[in-house]
Amino acid sequence: MAEEKSNNALKILTGVLAVALIALGIYTVKFYNEEQENREILQKEKAVIEGELNDLIVKYDEAIAENEGLDSELVAARERIVSLRDSVENMEANLAVLARYRREVSNLKAEKEELFRVVDSLSNQNRMLITEIDSTNNVLLERTRVSDSLKAQTQTMASKIDRAAQLKVSNLRGEGVIERNSGRLVENDKTRRVDKIRTCFSLTPNALAEAGEKELYVQVYNPNNNLVGDQIAVQHEGGVMVYSAATKVFYENEELDVCILANTLEENLIEGTYKVLVYNGANLIGATTFDLR
Repeated sequence: MAEEKSNNALKILTGVLAVALIALGIYTVKFYNEEQENREILQKEKAVIEGELNDLIVKYDEAIAENEGLDSELVAARERIVSLRDSVENMEANLAVLARYRREVSNLKAEKEELFRVVDSLSNQNRMLITEIDSTNNVLLERTRVSDSLKAQTQTMASKIDRAAQLKVSNLRGEGVIERNSGRLVENDKTRRVDKIRTCFSLTPNALAEAGEKELYVQVYNPNNNLVGDQIAVQHEGGVMVYSAATKVFYENEELDVCILANTLEENLIEGTYKVLVYNGANLIGATTFDLR
């Protein structure tokens, strides 16, 4: 009898344990499923927050592109949003953290609305200012057009005066010469006997020209277009020019006779036609030719 009661108690205990195990299993499965569902909900909420932050970044990018010169605060706000988005991407989702980020997103949206309102106001002011500037520019353009026309006339007149004020030469000639022991120079047109090339001319009277010391240069080119003379290199405003010979004279607006001698090398003296160019500084003021045989 006692043994039968013991068996019955064992059976009851076994049944209770079985029920408890089943209940525990059901609870475990339910808890696991709920945990998975919660995790999925948290991940979806995290994705939503990331999406909202990305949308904010896009809106700031557009605002920055449209408001050049007003973008310093926009850029700073955008950088804060990018930093927050990166934090959301890297964090482990949980309710407390997501709630905090949700509040920050809400604050950022409010900040965006206020900031964009200020930017729109400034943009409107800029548009009004641009309209006023355009109107002013039209007036200035008309004045500039008139001024440019007057300036062009003035420049044309100045150019004519400059040309009129340039030194001019007459009676320009080039020739080969023999230098005697006495220093006297005798004209000669035979290449084998020429010692120097002489260029002579007269500076004509010109009341418009500036009186004073003048630097005069001559270039002599043989028939092979080789420069004859001392190869004098002179730096001018437009670059370096090389001359055969040079001299300085004092011009007093009256006619002045000038001769310039260029040294020669035997190998540069060949039969044919020679070109002579005369310069006042870098300005060509005369040209002629002569022949040697």
